[in-house]
Amino acid sequence: MYKLLKRVIDILIATVALVLLSPILLPCMIILKLTGEHEVFYFQQRLGYRNKPFYIWKFATMLKNSPNIGTGEITLRNDPRVTGFGKLLRITKINELPQIINVFKGDMSIVGPRPLMAVSVALYPTEIRERIYNCKPGMTGVGSLIFRDEEKIVSEAADPKAMYAAIYPYKGALEMWYQEHCSLLTDVKIIFLTAWSIIFPKHQLTHKWLKGLPDRQF
Repeated sequence: MYKLLKRVIDILIATVALVLLSPILLPCMIILKLTGEHEVFYFQQRLGYRNKPFYIWKFATMLKNSPNIGTGEITLRNDPRVTGFGKLLRITKINELPQIINVFKGDMSIVGPRPLMAVSVALYPTEIRERIYNCKPGMTGVGSLIFRDEEKIVSEAADPKAMYAAIYPYKGALEMWYQEHCSLLTDVKIIFLTAWSIIFPKHQLTHKWLKGLPDRQF
């Protein structure tokens, strides 16, 4: 019953979001088409439900050849591979909004574990890799809330690649917390906290509202 209700809620929220956000999405699409490398969307393969690959939708914010330049798949704060308008989209997280299409398609849910590339999932211990996508990945989730400013965390490290790998045990612990506590109430709390984080990015409500979250491990 939970999965059916979650799917119905996903479609309802995605529909409302698409209508309400269209005044933002449409201008962004036009600006992207006229600037940078004239690409509107960026498609990247991620792992989804039961570790089945799918292609995630995002607004194009980086140079086309960015995976083969600089730090590769790791994006840093003020990364030179990010286009001018792309910086604004990434800071505001507007670049993530096309994932609404993935929700309609059933690849993703509104709330769930972060959809990662296979190379990133491989950084998790085996037991986490086998369980992390027992539910669909989400546009937002516990990992997305805690690591909303992941680029800043990685950028400020002496060794960005080492820091990127070091934070994975904590990421895995967060996603396992969600697997054990997933419910409609938990999802509602995460959706509210996501919206609250946009308005008040330095708030301290996450650990107060989501009881039992694992402590930071890096």
